[in-house]
Amino acid sequence: MLEIHDFQVSVQDQPILRGIDLNVPDGEVHAIMGPNGSGKSTLCYALSGRDGYEVFAGSAMLGEVDLLELEPEDRASAGLFLAFQYPIEVPGVTMTTFLREALNAQRRYRGEEPVAPMEFVQLMRQAAGTIGLNPEMLKRQVNVGFSGGEKKRNEMLQMAVLKPSLVVMDETDSGLDIDALKEVSHGVNRLRDQGRSFLLITHYQRLLDYITPDRVHVLAGGRIVDSGDASLALTLEANGYTDYQLSAA
Repeated sequence: MLEIHDFQVSVQDQPILRGIDLNVPDGEVHAIMGPNGSGKSTLCYALSGRDGYEVFAGSAMLGEVDLLELEPEDRASAGLFLAFQYPIEVPGVTMTTFLREALNAQRRYRGEEPVAPMEFVQLMRQAAGTIGLNPEMLKRQVNVGFSGGEKKRNEMLQMAVLKPSLVVMDETDSGLDIDALKEVSHGVNRLRDQGRSFLLITHYQRLLDYITPDRVHVLAGGRIVDSGDASLALTLEANGYTDYQLSAA
């Protein structure tokens, strides 16, 4: 479970998040929607521990783990996964090498033995099959020459291998055509289970046509100003954010 209380964050001494309260129970998918500049990506980056995002009040707990007490790499090892809006390329590093090192780093954090090379190859193939990924992609360098959809499918593979307990997806629908959006959404749905929660950040309702959230929250002016079931996303699509922006001002 992710439990955030009175979460306040500034960037370059400018307050962005002004007191977020949010609970995402185990196994649930919550979506956060809101206008540009409302603080959606700031929430993602602050939870992951990105430099330059100062949490000056509040708390963020992942189960029994205090995320704010950990370095970014330890937050990942504790079960937090951040899917980027624009995943970067890593030239010279194959997908297989990248994921094996990431998985073994997390196993070392937990005091477990590293996965042997042959065992890892089998694990990778099983993970690729789970999300419907072409195994040929495993031979390629990380995101080098990938389309937008391939980069996002790569992140689905990372989730399937690393098995995080909380996945935070920062506008994962950015730059995707309708076919890629469907494929990525199907990958997320295959990874949904009672031991994994998702926090989806999006501007648009279209992503939620394929990933049905348990709750939808509206973020405006650095605060969550409304929450509801999946039908709230349809209301936002029809009416926009103007009323929320005025009330948050």
